Amino acid sequence: MAERWPAFRERMEQQGGLPKFVVREFEEYLTCGILEAGCLHLVCRSCGYSEVVAFSCKKRGFCPGCLGRRMADAGVHLEQFVLPPVPVRHWICSLPWGLRALLGYDRELCAKVVSTFVGELSRSLKRRAKRDLGLRSVEDAYTGAVCAVQRTDSALRLNVHLHVLALDGVYVRDAESEKLVFEALDTPSQEEVLNVARRTAERIDRLLRQSGRSLEPQGDEPPPELLLDEPGLAACYAAAAQGVGVSGERAGLPQLRVVFGTQPVAERAEPGSGEPVAEHRGVNVHAKQCVDGRDRRQLERLCRYITRPPVAQDRLERLADGRIEIAFKRPWKDATRAIVLEPDDLMVRLCAAVPPPRFHLVRYFGILSSHSRLRREVVPNPPADPTAHAPPPAPGDQLELELDEHGDTELPTRKRWAWLLRHVFQADLDTCVRCGGPMRWVEAARTPEAARHLLARLGLGPRPPPARPFVPLGQLELPFAR
Repeated sequence: MAERWPAFRERMEQQGGLPKFVVREFEEYLTCGILEAGCLHLVCRSCGYSEVVAFSCKKRGFCPGCLGRRMADAGVHLEQFVLPPVPVRHWICSLPWGLRALLGYDRELCAKVVSTFVGELSRSLKRRAKRDLGLRSVEDAYTGAVCAVQRTDSALRLNVHLHVLALDGVYVRDAESEKLVFEALDTPSQEEVLNVARRTAERIDRLLRQSGRSLEPQGDEPPPELLLDEPGLAACYAAAAQGVGVSGERAGLPQLRVVFGTQPVAERAEPGSGEPVAEHRGVNVHAKQCVDGRDRRQLERLCRYITRPPVAQDRLERLADGRIEIAFKRPWKDATRAIVLEPDDLMVRLCAAVPPPRFHLVRYFGILSSHSRLRREVVPNPPADPTAHAPPPAPGDQLELELDEHGDTELPTRKRWAWLLRHVFQADLDTCVRCGGPMRWVEAARTPEAARHLLARLGLGPRPPPARPFVPLGQLELPFAR
């Protein structure tokens, strides 16, 4: 990317340019993990061992390292502070292909679509609870869900789809103890899942018709307002949604697929198979996976899965001719196990993977939302070990804990940067690798100039310049570009 980005941005300027939030995502990613861009100097108080750690970009578009830490943080947060020890069902909602570019750009419409699907899911759970539990009203049943919005699929195509972790049952108020009691429900039938998909499709169609659009099958063309405001980004969205190349011999054609062997691929559940899977007007709903909430380790793995980065570094391979191969974790139905992209094609799809600003990728609903007055009664208690959230105390220091308005110990609900590095990359910045003593930061170089001075004092040389590109840059042929 360091080789391609300057020329790629110049070419995109000729197509109308990229928005500032996309340009910032790329440029800060190129400084992620580089000491010359900013670093932290750590020293052991016991033996004097010195260590320098580079700052990260902390973006949320496609950086594998930063999104890996964000994934670990979200997984631990959901497991320890949000999801109670009750059965949790994983619902997946895939939307019509014609809406990919529109939902990728229009964050307000995407938020309404998310609320629509989770609302219909909650409605289905409440109606089933009233029927099976004999409740007086659906208002006596309380549901909860967490939704993670994924913008891309395994091939890095623009494909906005939803992963929802919903409590597989409802909470009801016990008449004697006045406490909330969880009542589990049976696995939803295919007819019930189809009803959720049907009502979701109908409500999305009404939302689209309010702006002159329809849910009927249509091309992956970007919305007209995006073509006028951001023609360069619209071209990237169109190419990423269609999954076509923009440079090289396959410009305007689908990406090259790699198929290994002829062994059959394991069949997945399809609508009509009796499994809790259904589709209506392009809205596909899958609800087969259910996790016992008492198995916290498996629950955390599921939370990490729904908040995973769009691409993993170890699945990218640079071929001898300069092209990029992206391997899949699971093969497609036609036994495709990898795709091959030109470098510019990869950058176009990364542009489409960057979420618009001020859009929450993880959302909470029902009894698990922050504005619910019943949330405190159902969420799990925080961990008992406060030192898991605070730096190790220095010799003679006292660990002070604050109390909240209820008199309970108030602990931060997010993990520290050093904890995430240890949890994800097995890099312990709190403990000295030589003597096991506590590490403390001495200096934080926040600017490139300060980082150069710090590295010079420590005797560390500058980072070598990136290698020259060994393949010529092809002319970008972006669809819908003006």
